[in-house]
Amino acid sequence: MVASSPYFIRPATVEDVAIYEKAEDSVKATPELYRKNLFETPYAHTLLAFSGTPDAPGKAIGLAMYFFNYSTWTGKPGLYLEDLFVDPACRGQGVGKALFAELGKVAEEKDCARIDWQVLKWNQPSIDFYEKTLGATAMTEWMGMRLEGSQIENLRKFRLTSS
Repeated sequence: MVASSPYFIRPATVEDVAIYEKAEDSVKATPELYRKNLFETPYAHTLLAFSGTPDAPGKAIGLAMYFFNYSTWTGKPGLYLEDLFVDPACRGQGVGKALFAELGKVAEEKDCARIDWQVLKWNQPSIDFYEKTLGATAMTEWMGMRLEGSQIENLRKFRLTSS
């Protein structure tokens, strides 16, 4: 256990996430969507790391957004890490490890069989951190798949008719 650190972690509020997630052209998330989908109907949960202390918080320096899934293989829930980010100026200070420690605590409390996430293939520093520091296993036999927008709408043609 780490005795003291120049940062702390707590669950995020809607205001925290809206401030932390600076929108770029490709991002579709808005503060309203965060409010609806993280806080009103919590499809996902977010932890934030802040510089300072709980009594004198500084700026947000790290984020871990996650949700729960279910494994037919284990018969248990799992924790899926959707997004992990540590401010580049704060990397190497243990913030990522502390966020993963909090995720591990949540996974244990919820009796999750595993924690899963994806990493871009070109992001070797992160891959090294996950494998060497955390002891994570690369899931090389799996390939991610996605449907978006009109692709989801296109699934309507496969719907069964009601009797």
